Amino acid sequence: MKDRRIGVFVCYCGGNISDYVDVNKVRDAIENEPGVAVAKTHMFTCSDAAQQEIIEDIQNEKLDGLVVASCSPKLHLFTFRAMAERAGLNPYQYVQVNLREQCSWAHRDNVELATDKAIRLVRAGIAKTRLTEPLSTLRIETKPKVLVIGAGVAGLRAALAISDLGLFVFLVEKEPEVGGWTRKWNKMFFHDQRGDDIIDMLKDQIKQRENITLFTNAEVVEKGGSVGDFSIKVRVGKDDTISLEVGAIIVATGFDVYKPAEGEFGYGLDGVIRLPEFKDLVTQSNGTINYNGRTVKNIVYIYCVGSRQFGDIDNPNLYCSRYCCSAAAYEALCAYEKNPELHQFHLFRDMRTYGKHEVLYEEARTRQSIFIRYEDEDPPVVERVKGKLRVRVHDQLTGGEELEIEPDLVVLVTSMVPRENDKLVDILKLPVGLDGFFNEIHPKLRPVETVVDGVFIVGAAQSPKTMAESVASALSGVSKSAALLMKGYVDLEPFIARIDTELCEWCEECTKACPYDAVEKVSVDGKEVAHIIESLCKGSGACIPVCPKDAIDIEGYTDVQVKAMIDALIQEAV
Repeated sequence: MKDRRIGVFVCYCGGNISDYVDVNKVRDAIENEPGVAVAKTHMFTCSDAAQQEIIEDIQNEKLDGLVVASCSPKLHLFTFRAMAERAGLNPYQYVQVNLREQCSWAHRDNVELATDKAIRLVRAGIAKTRLTEPLSTLRIETKPKVLVIGAGVAGLRAALAISDLGLFVFLVEKEPEVGGWTRKWNKMFFHDQRGDDIIDMLKDQIKQRENITLFTNAEVVEKGGSVGDFSIKVRVGKDDTISLEVGAIIVATGFDVYKPAEGEFGYGLDGVIRLPEFKDLVTQSNGTINYNGRTVKNIVYIYCVGSRQFGDIDNPNLYCSRYCCSAAAYEALCAYEKNPELHQFHLFRDMRTYGKHEVLYEEARTRQSIFIRYEDEDPPVVERVKGKLRVRVHDQLTGGEELEIEPDLVVLVTSMVPRENDKLVDILKLPVGLDGFFNEIHPKLRPVETVVDGVFIVGAAQSPKTMAESVASALSGVSKSAALLMKGYVDLEPFIARIDTELCEWCEECTKACPYDAVEKVSVDGKEVAHIIESLCKGSGACIPVCPKDAIDIEGYTDVQVKAMIDALIQEAV
């Protein structure tokens, strides 16, 4: 192995690291490690001044490897790769060591031991860097077309925005009509526009665009290819199947409304309905609100039905559904407009009419709405007694006093839940979170991207959202897909699996283990061996431990590198 010239730069992180780790001691401990030519500290290695100094060190000291010991690679990996490239160093000969999350923040109570761990982590980074080789990204030419799955408000808005950018759009909707849940809604806050009017406006715009093709009664049945060059099959109606070629996919499949179990908050009793049914009731009423031929004078709303569940429930929904409090408060105001004589009782755990929706709560309180707070462990009881509905609740705002209300109608304020998309999940290999919604890579740094390059999740397919939030999410997905496609190519990371064809004897175990269908069988010199489809491989390494011949390695994370890192971690201080 040739002698390496590696630069190691340890970051104070403005005290985030140096308050709990002796950064200078770390530098002193590693400056004589084999291959280290430069060892320095910086207050902020990510600052422009520090980056410029590191660039000068790379060029003046002719460094061929780089280690930055700072924060999480999720934050600045691409920052330092770009810096290395500007200095003329192959960006994949740079290694980032996470001293903040993995050391200083985890061991705030013991500086001495945290410093010892930091030294070992940096040694491991140096050991890996000594074995790095220059790597090149894989460049793929992209198709200037986007597939949008789902034609609710998020999907329609995404399709129009993509069209505005000059890209072609295939819009696929499973139902006979576009619009999703929004089409079924009456007036909405803030603008008081009807949902069906908004959808009709978007649909009319879709019809006028020559670069948008809409398929209804259609669903995706097959996907091949990879980012920039996906091959898609769509079944339209019962029999027709069409083939499409697209560069990116936006998934906007929306949500479903929670259906309570029989008896949950009285569900199944006559007079107990969900919020969507109540919205229809209010929309259809002229003056007084009637239910099953009876005039409704007293209404009880029960919040958090299907949200923030606890207790003896299979697969509870632990998340807050965000929109429910605002939707119920707004619907109470709409009902008040129909009949100001209504008495409305809101049984809630925590009111979360966030942002500008706070005014809904304030206004509802002045218009015949009484808000009663109940404890998580003591939910309201709904029953029928002598033919009448009765709701019992302990009001925590009055010291736990038990109240009995005899409403004409009980409205369960139900949550958003994930739509059943098992087939689509299997076809697209989409990741699903613990809450059942599609999962992004990072909620703040990469909020609409998935682990499948070129596939983006938007709207309420990702998590409960209001309409405005769904549209904002859709436009984020548009900007990401357009950034991929409009330059005409995409560069993929080179950290992919490699097959040693001399060792491989094609047992098919790697194919079974790969979640991305990135392994295929080929013939090399008359011998059947595995072959990696580079554009599909994500470098997850699932294929490596199942190979009985040790014939697979990951570029940039080879077995030799990993073993060298382990040896460095357990090395005793001299």
